[in-house]
Amino acid sequence: MEHAAHTPMMQQYLGIKKDYPDTLVFYRMGDFYELFFDDARRGGELLGISVTTRGQSAGKPIPMAGVPVHAIDNYIAKLVKQGQTAVICEQIGDPALAKGPVERAVTRIITPGTLTDEALLDEASDNILLCLTPTGEHYHLAWADISSARYHLSETLTLDALKSEIERLRPAEILIPDSARLPDLGANKRPRRQPDWYFDADSALNLLLQHYQTKTLNGYGIADDDPAIRPAGCLLQYLYDTHKQTLPPLAPPQRENRDDSLTIDAASRRNLELEYTLGGDAKRSLIGSINHCQTPAGSRNLKRWINRPLRDHTAIAARHDAVAALLASNERDALRDSLRHSADIERITTRIALGSARPRELAQLRDTLNRCPDIAAHLAPAAQTSALLAAHHPALLALAPVAEHLTRALVESPPLITKDGGIIAPGYDAELDRLNQLAHDSHSILAQLEAAEKQKSGLNNLKMGYNNIHGYYIEIPRSQSDLAPLHWIRRQTLKNSERYITEELKTLEDQVLGARDQALALEKQHYEALLAALDQHRDALYRCARALAETDTLAAYAHLAEKNHYQRPSLHAEPLLHIEQGRHPVVEQHLSEPFIANDLDLNKRRQLHIITGPNMGGKSTYMRQAALILILACAGSYVPAKSARIGDLRRIYTRIGASDDLAGGRSTFMVEMTETANILNNADAHSLVIMDEVGRGTGTYDGLSLAWAAAERLASQNHALTLFATHYFELTELAETHKNIKNIHLAAVEHHDNIIFMHHVEEGAASKSYGLQVARLAGVPVDTIHAATAKLRQLETRRDHGSPRLKQNELLPLTAPAPAAPDPKLQALAEELALTNPDELTPRAAHELIYRWKQQLQNPKP
Repeated sequence: MEHAAHTPMMQQYLGIKKDYPDTLVFYRMGDFYELFFDDARRGGELLGISVTTRGQSAGKPIPMAGVPVHAIDNYIAKLVKQGQTAVICEQIGDPALAKGPVERAVTRIITPGTLTDEALLDEASDNILLCLTPTGEHYHLAWADISSARYHLSETLTLDALKSEIERLRPAEILIPDSARLPDLGANKRPRRQPDWYFDADSALNLLLQHYQTKTLNGYGIADDDPAIRPAGCLLQYLYDTHKQTLPPLAPPQRENRDDSLTIDAASRRNLELEYTLGGDAKRSLIGSINHCQTPAGSRNLKRWINRPLRDHTAIAARHDAVAALLASNERDALRDSLRHSADIERITTRIALGSARPRELAQLRDTLNRCPDIAAHLAPAAQTSALLAAHHPALLALAPVAEHLTRALVESPPLITKDGGIIAPGYDAELDRLNQLAHDSHSILAQLEAAEKQKSGLNNLKMGYNNIHGYYIEIPRSQSDLAPLHWIRRQTLKNSERYITEELKTLEDQVLGARDQALALEKQHYEALLAALDQHRDALYRCARALAETDTLAAYAHLAEKNHYQRPSLHAEPLLHIEQGRHPVVEQHLSEPFIANDLDLNKRRQLHIITGPNMGGKSTYMRQAALILILACAGSYVPAKSARIGDLRRIYTRIGASDDLAGGRSTFMVEMTETANILNNADAHSLVIMDEVGRGTGTYDGLSLAWAAAERLASQNHALTLFATHYFELTELAETHKNIKNIHLAAVEHHDNIIFMHHVEEGAASKSYGLQVARLAGVPVDTIHAATAKLRQLETRRDHGSPRLKQNELLPLTAPAPAAPDPKLQALAEELALTNPDELTPRAAHELIYRWKQQLQNPKP
């Protein structure tokens, strides 16, 4: 429709909407945000709100759907969870001065990766905006969590390393160049394409330099020609695009060095269930099972530490020292109790910088800062023996002036929003106190004036009152009107009384009627000034937030260690993993019976363990717990073991589980071999490798051959510390030819055709696989079990009469056999069969024919 055919209001709306054709535009009209036309229909479906029509524009009714201003966060949260973007269009003009529609403009574009509002964020998870760009076969990325001001650049990444980073960060939103053609990133997010010029190297560098007011990025440890500057610049430009008024604070970009942390590829992260189980359950993951943090910020910090375990033994030991100090401190419980009531200073500080912090959040900040000296006092004993805790101690005491300012400025329990005032405490500003008294105590002021006027006039029947038409007035009986003082001005004559005003009453009326508006305006000024004053302490607030979060995480480690009997691991320079009486940190918490602890000893002399034993015997649990104990130790936690010695291990690889990749066109076996190839190509002597049932996705002998070759390569070429679980008993022979390969098994006991799992690791190979017994436990029909038992005995008989193992040529010859002379009986039978027409045979004749052919074949003479 022609633009000019619409009403002025709709012309304004359509002028804004044309810049956001694919995004819902929430258009502010009074106390509602309205959606119009197609946005109304789409919003009605996404948000479950009613779509109506109102008035006409261009001769047609206007479809519309609205949400209240006070509830907008709830509706935006619904959109964000569905991966949608919303445009917020506010009134920026003064209605009193507007000629026609009040001027409106887009003030914010809300996307999943640019959230800062408390109601829209998951308090226990970082909210990551990630931007990446391909360079040949490599990738560079930048990512930010604007709710906490973090901003990071990556090194050059391979595709596998990129997928690992995406699995670690779990970004809420991914930005890529418009022209990029990328493989599946496995992020369950559809990347948002941005103009290619956003990734231009010169433009990106200039934008970063302008934003940080520097002439070079070298001071941040980043070269000006670093390829990661391209996605970093795009990310920053995207924030300028989405935050129309105030850009969220971003710390200077930091380079993340992959060599600082354990390398864990994407498949291993999923298989080890660090943050979510394979079924998507967070509570039964490693983090969900060990999280005893008292604050959301502490929980977020715990996730970062577990998802990025350290390699630097000095840094790891500093965390262990802190846990030891807290375990020895009598103040630990009091410290954790004080932390429980801490506000999320990190995210509040970001909202202060944006000017969007609410009064109640400032009250929470005030209360937390006032509690910080107590927290510091509870921390002090442990800080005496821990350098890490001692470094955090000053940050907790640095904001006493800010706490004092907030205490003076705010009422005890401020309202949620600023609209209705009531935020600034009495005594903070004398003029505001006077205005509030006028606005709220006009009745007492009027009573005081009434008493004074009675005394001056001598008219004891005098009354003062107020109505909406005449305002304030003095009322006396008509019989006393002759006694009215000369300075009174008659305003209204009633049947039995006269009403007057005075200059003093006019002044009071003007003051009272304007006092509320003036008080609200003055409160707004004070609130904005308070936010600006707090923002001057932004860096100190972030340091305090970090001190609280890391202290909370370390105190949670100590609580976990005491509660579950974790022990401090020792750190060693050579690659080894020695665990005495180790336990699985997740499984042990969900068992009704005691967990069976087991030992593990991997080193140069025992590099690869071939693990045999029945299904359900505990092989996978045993292997996974080794990797999880390593991760916990390197993340700074104590570990579930009687003792543990952790060597210089830099990578963790796992090949566990079976699943296909239908979208990628890969079968289960192809996925298995891809993960195996990654391990064989990249694992080294400083790697922990977990291999579970390699080769089971193909034929018996193909699978056996592949598993054999993979185990041999890991032991002789990769030299990786490896746990290799298998049902191919033939692999146990490797221990006879390789000194660094050892056989261990999970014990089980057979009893009356049933099996009892001992879950205990013993030296040597298992005696049998107990597959039929496990099948019986699983509920396989009895007749099927009996048939399988008979077939097993037949196969074992063949094996016993031949070689120790079935040979492949017993099933399928490796080479074609030499042609043999034709059997006369078979040749005659074939000729007769060729001349027989089955359709002409009766059932009886067919039956007799089969018996005759059988007798011919059994007859020794042709």
